[in-house]
Amino acid sequence: MSFFKLILNTIPRSILIRVSYWIRPLLVLWYRGNNYSDPIDGKSFRKFLPYGYGQQRPNVLAPGTLSLERHRLLWLYLKDETHFFTAPKKVLHIAPEQAFYHRFKKQQNLEYITADLNSPLAAIKADITDLPFKDNEFDVVFCNHVLEHVTDDKKAMQELYRVLKKGGLGIFQIPQDLSRETTYEDFSITDPKERAKHFGQYDHVRVYGQDYFEKLRRVGFTVTPVDYSAKITPDLFEKYRLAKGELLPVCGKS
Repeated sequence: MSFFKLILNTIPRSILIRVSYWIRPLLVLWYRGNNYSDPIDGKSFRKFLPYGYGQQRPNVLAPGTLSLERHRLLWLYLKDETHFFTAPKKVLHIAPEQAFYHRFKKQQNLEYITADLNSPLAAIKADITDLPFKDNEFDVVFCNHVLEHVTDDKKAMQELYRVLKKGGLGIFQIPQDLSRETTYEDFSITDPKERAKHFGQYDHVRVYGQDYFEKLRRVGFTVTPVDYSAKITPDLFEKYRLAKGELLPVCGKS
């Protein structure tokens, strides 16, 4: 087991988040260079770090923001295709990612609210299946790489739909196996090692397939699967270390 994989699989995520604030400045110095760039902070590096709880992906974790492929893709989409960084928005961010947290919090145009049961970055302790917010409260809702951890994901989706305003924007990224037509879940599997074997990570309870978008539609969302990486030029695609074919689930409420 590699050093990075050992850390991911033995140290709780909440502790990793806290420790990362001390480690990141050292990583930035050690990995500085010109081969790859992170569009989130604009810094360049000779290489990125590996990442993965199971099979590790090489050269994907940016040292400065600790962003992964999905974070950089979402950042580019928000910057180039939306008014997220300029128009007034009330935003709910479930389980906020480190790559975004401080940047979104500093945005003068955003009323930025964070919520989660376990994240040390979340201001409000909240269960995604029973959110403490009013109906139609938020212009934007982010919930990325959360639903695969939640047993009652339908109830979680219904809550996300409830709190999103009509005409609002929701983005709910998940690990998705597009070779599967249907989502695979088996709640009799509770052992962390068996979950990692079946679902890709010790604390996942399912692997979403192509039907993920239909699951969102069934609770009321309009859903557009956006292959935004296809709009990125090949040189920038490699420089930003994006994942080919990853689909952004861009959701709305009519």
